[in-house]
Order: sequence, then structure tokens, then C-alpha cells
Amino acid sequence: MRMNLPQRSHRDARLQRADAVARDIARCAVRSLHAELILYPKPGLVSRRDNGAHRDMNATTFVRSLFALRRYFADVARAGARGASMAELRRLGVAAEGRMLHATGGVNTHRGAIFTLGLLAAAAAYVNMEGRTACTDAMLRDTIARRWRRDLIAVAAPDTGALSHGQQMAARYGAAGARGEAMRGFPAVFDVALPALRDALARGVDAQRAGVHALFALLAVVEDTNVLYRGGATALADARHGAAAFLARGSVFVPDWLEHAEALHRHCSRSRVSPGGCADLLAAAWFVHRLQAR
Repeated sequence: MRMNLPQRSHRDARLQRADAVARDIARCAVRSLHAELILYPKPGLVSRRDNGAHRDMNATTFVRSLFALRRYFADVARAGARGASMAELRRLGVAAEGRMLHATGGVNTHRGAIFTLGLLAAAAAYVNMEGRTACTDAMLRDTIARRWRRDLIAVAAPDTGALSHGQQMAARYGAAGARGEAMRGFPAVFDVALPALRDALARGVDAQRAGVHALFALLAVVEDTNVLYRGGATALADARHGAAAFLARGSVFVPDWLEHAEALHRHCSRSRVSPGGCADLLAAAWFVHRLQAR
């Protein structure tokens, strides 16, 4: 019996540490999604100012969704900490999606974020439990590749009738979608959004302006399947052109930046175009930034 006590004590200590790590990661994930929600202006997207291109959701809908997802991010981080399979992570995500839809009355507010932030939360917990001192970009990407990339590639596509809007657009237009992003180590997060966010903050702008800069950097290059679903290839090209023009004009670093950002927001809202995929990727970038800034 005495020989088993040290092992049990070590196991209990590890479980306690994993729980603390999971709760910390969950708080970071929810705060990052909230940071995306309160950002303004965002072309066609919901904020506290207006509903953008949407008639079925508003900021209150998103807040309800955030409350419903708090437990999920802790659960998926705990699973990641013990090196859970993609099948287990997916089960947690499906359950979280059900809670989200119940909280919002059937409105899809965070389906993409459940997948993207959930996978990053699992990877962050795994890195932490390996005893690493920091969750660097390379560590997070390497963990996703080593632990789950093969499963992401092997996952069979659902029946055509069960395809999400993003999956439908990925199939029709050849866009990568959220799963394609994950298989490649989230290049839009680590190679586009995070560098833009870090650069803006280093140049002395506040978090709001840095977030706008990062969002427009994403919109200029990402094949957003939400935009494709709502408006097709023409709408996507139009939104990307508008974002690229905003960046070329000086982005948030020029005096009249707000006027130009609001102009694209109004245009996308009138056109019923909403780059929800870019919003999820921005939240993911804030998540990684917050993890690393602790």
C-alpha cells in the first residue's frame, strides 16, 4: 500500500494541474471570442453597435452562446491535456454545438469557433502538460500536426445532406474551410492574423484598432466559406478587394481609417455578406496572443 501512495499522489497532482490549466484556457477562449464580438467596425458582422448582415442574431445572441460554451472549452482542454483522440474532441464539439443551439434558439453563432478554438485549446493544454514553459506558435502547430493531423485527413465527409454551409462551399469552390485550415496548421491564424495583430500592437495602437487591422488582413486573403455561401465567388472577390484597398490606404494607422472601415462594413451589411470564418480566425489569433502574454 505504501508503494502506491506516491503514484496516487503524483496522479492526483497531475489531475489538479490539468484542471487548473483547462479552466485558465477556457477563460482565455471565452475572452477572445468576446473581444471579437465587441470589435467594431467589422464588415457585415455582428457587434454591439449593430447586427451587420444578419437578421437572425444580435450581440445578445452571441453572449448567450458564450455562456453556453464556457464548459466546453474547459472540457476540450482537459481532453487535450491527456492526449485525447480526434474522435473524443469531436464528440465534445458536437455536444457543445447542441448547447449553443439550445441557448440561441437554433442560431449558429459559434460553430466554426467550436472547432477552431477547441482544437487550439486542446493543443495548448497538451503543450502545457508536457512541461513546456510557453505555448509558442511552433509548439501549437507542431502539436496539432503530431496529435491530430492524420485524423483530420482521414475523417470521412458526412452525407451530402448533412454538410455544413462551410463544407458545402469548400466542396463547390475548392476553398479550404476550417478543416483545411487545421490540417495545414492554421496558416491564416499564425501567418496572417497574428503577425498583423502583433505588428499593430507594436506600433502603439489600442486593442480595438489592432483587431480591426488583423481582421482586414484576414479578409483580404482568406477564402471565407461564409461569404461564399451568402454571395458566391463574386461577393468573396468584392470583400477581399475592399479589405485589400483598406490595408493599402494605410489601414488603422491613418487618421480617416474609421470612415473607410465603416464604408466596407455598410457595403457588406447591405449585400448580406458576413465573413464569419474570418471572425473565428481573429478570435483564434486573440486566443493565442492572450495565451502567450500571460
